[in-house]
Amino acid sequence: MRTVKAYAAPSATEPLVPTTIERRDLGPTDVLIEIHYAGICHSDIHTVRGDWGPITYPQVVGHEIVGVVAEVGPEVTRHAVGDRVGVGCMVNSCRECENCRAGLEQYCLQGNTQTYASVDRDGTITQGGYSTHVVVVEDFVLRVPEAIPFDKAAPLLCAGVTTYSPLAHWGAGPGKKVAVVGMGGLGHMAVKLAHAMGAEVTVLSRTLSKKADGLELGADHYYATEDPATFAELANSFDLIVNTVSAVVDLGAYLSLLRLDGTLVNVGAPGEPLPVQVFTLFGNRRSFAGSSIGSIAETQEMLDFCAEHGIAPETELIGADAINEAYERVLRSDVRYRFVIDVATIA
Repeated sequence: MRTVKAYAAPSATEPLVPTTIERRDLGPTDVLIEIHYAGICHSDIHTVRGDWGPITYPQVVGHEIVGVVAEVGPEVTRHAVGDRVGVGCMVNSCRECENCRAGLEQYCLQGNTQTYASVDRDGTITQGGYSTHVVVVEDFVLRVPEAIPFDKAAPLLCAGVTTYSPLAHWGAGPGKKVAVVGMGGLGHMAVKLAHAMGAEVTVLSRTLSKKADGLELGADHYYATEDPATFAELANSFDLIVNTVSAVVDLGAYLSLLRLDGTLVNVGAPGEPLPVQVFTLFGNRRSFAGSSIGSIAETQEMLDFCAEHGIAPETELIGADAINEAYERVLRSDVRYRFVIDVATIA
């Protein structure tokens, strides 16, 4: 075991504080990563505050991780010391179930091992990227292309692939009309990616306060959902709607915007149930779906796509001593559009 510096939540109600945690010694196929940057995801806040159920404290969160390989186990073949690498939302899976064998580890039937707050294969609780180092089995470590600015790459490991996966799966591209609900950390990435895929992109945000940003990032249209006329005007319009909002919304209103065989897919994860009126689904043979993160292969595909198309998140770089303030700003939607922690500031 090795001791590394980190920032952890002592409880659901206390601020995060500096601490130390233990990382396992390298196994034969493990990679030791010196973390350079870690993104702050709304999921981090939901987790440490107990919104999605009880967890074990102290807990280090962070599943948007980029860094440099510092050491490798003797059987590692995919990565070498000095490589630019990333780690996303999962660090292992059973490797044996039907979904894992199909290359869809995110849907592991045994439950994939999450980067934090998850029971690891040795029975310990996984600790995330608000730390100086992490040890991850090589199969769950991604290559970060040189074309992606290193200080902006981290959010791609969650926000990027979480939006890329449904866009790719449901065929966003030329001739398709895609709506993105919410213009935050996930939403702004969905706009950039859908635009690069060639779709006609519309942002549906509560107000028009971020309209200029949305249009600059690639949206073709921008509407305020607080205006009831929006739903009348856009009825039966979209092939795909990606809902990035982690709060309860009126699903019936959004489902009414789908054209024949359209799909509304949720990637935001509110803590409360979302009621669905099935009669809304009957019209236009609409579908309501959910999408998790991407597989390891799809995450690498997304990183390569972003490098090819010059896509990176809009970020604000902060020191570790600003994490708690950043959490409050995320809850106030006061960030454009993702906080990234400079891990070198973890003292």
